[in-house]
Amino acid sequence: MLKGIDHRLNADLLQALRAMGHGDMLMLTDVNFPGAALAPHTVAGRLLTMENLTAAEAARAILSVLPLDTFVHDFAARMEVVGDPAAIPPVQAEVQAEIDRAEGRPRPMTAIDRFAYYDLAKQAFVLVQTGERRLYGCFMFRKGVIMPTE
Repeated sequence: MLKGIDHRLNADLLQALRAMGHGDMLMLTDVNFPGAALAPHTVAGRLLTMENLTAAEAARAILSVLPLDTFVHDFAARMEVVGDPAAIPPVQAEVQAEIDRAEGRPRPMTAIDRFAYYDLAKQAFVLVQTGERRLYGCFMFRKGVIMPTE
């Protein structure tokens, strides 16, 4: 255990978060996502898991240490509901609340078509699969920077 670090962040995930650079993407996915098949295409090259957590619980832990990009409109995104791209299922509303909490203000996610999300996942730095069983629990977070204090 480490002081000040959310206990849900394991060593492999902390290493990946630390290694990510500005603009790199983390894909946070539900249990139905084909993570094992797509993870080899990522920079990390393997699937990381937070298997006993919901998407919102995992997002809270990750966003406790990961700054979101402030230079782009797609700093965070959600997978669109097939046939109803404007729909916001409860799982997505919960993750949006975690983003807003971490950012200290409302910052709406963009939406990504289901198959475009799969393609984007192959370009990500890392793929993190949660234990989320609700449909459309798939998100993208783009790493930002921590500004100098001086």
